[in-house]
Amino acid sequence: MLEIKNLHVSVGDKEILKGLTLSIKAGEVHAIMGPNGSGKSTLSYVLAGRAGYDITEGSITYNGEDLVALAPEVRAAKGVFLAMQYPVEIPGVTTMMFLKTALNSQRRARGESDLDAVAVLKLVRAKAKTLNVSEEMLKRALNVGFSGGEKKRLEILQMALFEPKLAVLDETDSGLDIDALKLVAEGVNALRDPSRAMLVITHYQRLLDYIVPDRIHVLARGRIVAEGGKELALELEAKGYEHILKEPA
Repeated sequence: MLEIKNLHVSVGDKEILKGLTLSIKAGEVHAIMGPNGSGKSTLSYVLAGRAGYDITEGSITYNGEDLVALAPEVRAAKGVFLAMQYPVEIPGVTTMMFLKTALNSQRRARGESDLDAVAVLKLVRAKAKTLNVSEEMLKRALNVGFSGGEKKRLEILQMALFEPKLAVLDETDSGLDIDALKLVAEGVNALRDPSRAMLVITHYQRLLDYIVPDRIHVLARGRIVAEGGKELALELEAKGYEHILKEPA
């Protein structure tokens, strides 16, 4: 589903990704771990199409298409979803209005008819209940005054509503206590599907206790420096990144 080959990405005059290669098949959940500054969030932004991240070399293929050639809104309509580390606050726009507008925008891009307000409300309420997203949250301005856990639960709600084919979760565990982490992980696991691929980006092994990946990749110095199964996360938890970083690039 996703093929990244020899990807080089610069922000301004600084090269962040320096030859990253990664392959994820449909139905798989992969995790990327790595120290601060290794390029994890840069990778997520590039996949989503954020401006200011310049690809100087390499390629990204998504379902047989050149992902780089697609505008961010087209990527979203084709099933690429990014759960951000720091979700954006939008004062003046209620959470329910945002969800209705985004959902119908994606439906129109796929040639499907809009859902009316009643149908959207019914759909949102059904999915929100499992993630402990309250009616009060749905009425509030998007992410304004939300706790870290509320913001992350809302992003998983969006993921459940939009049903993406490729979900990129950028440090979904950031700022979560253990109860919120478990709830978010349950929401993610409920969306595992043979037709959906997920890329989970995290600093810590604890998230991977709840979202068990098929493959773990360690990103450092702008490229993948180690790969393995779930046991690799336990090794990193015990030894840290230093034993990998001091090896020759």
